[in-house]
Amino acid sequence: MKSRIFLYLFVFTALLVLFQYVTANNMQKALNSDVSRLQEQTEKMEDSIKTLNLKVLDMQYFTLENNDDALAYYDHLNLDNPSRYIEDKLLETNERKGDNPLIPYEGMESDFKINKIKVLNHKWILADFSDGKYWGELLIKYELKDDLSVDFTMLDHLLYTRSN
Repeated sequence: MKSRIFLYLFVFTALLVLFQYVTANNMQKALNSDVSRLQEQTEKMEDSIKTLNLKVLDMQYFTLENNDDALAYYDHLNLDNPSRYIEDKLLETNERKGDNPLIPYEGMESDFKINKIKVLNHKWILADFSDGKYWGELLIKYELKDDLSVDFTMLDHLLYTRSN
């Protein structure tokens, strides 16, 4: 009787060890497949990040911040961020009552105001304007003077037409 109990105990232990082995093996395979899948995703993400970095660098090509020759014009003014200063001065033209004086159109829904600004270099700005429904763009020439005043001159403009 005692030998049968040991035999059953041995068989039960052998089945338990076999079950543990199969379960651990399946878990290892699942973990390996998860790791390889995550490695593939990481490689794809790294490629996407590299592509996006190249796009960002390409988009930043025409900016005052990345143009050392244009920034040299403002070295004597001791401005921390000339681009931000110029953008702020341009946005101040929005504070006047009515349409912005640089925009050669009358607002149809409300007053035309400048929304987005991109300082290209030490002379030119691209700006987007809108009245809430209609929008357009401006090419503006500017001059930052030694007394930190800024003169703006609109060079060209366009108003997008809606086609319904």
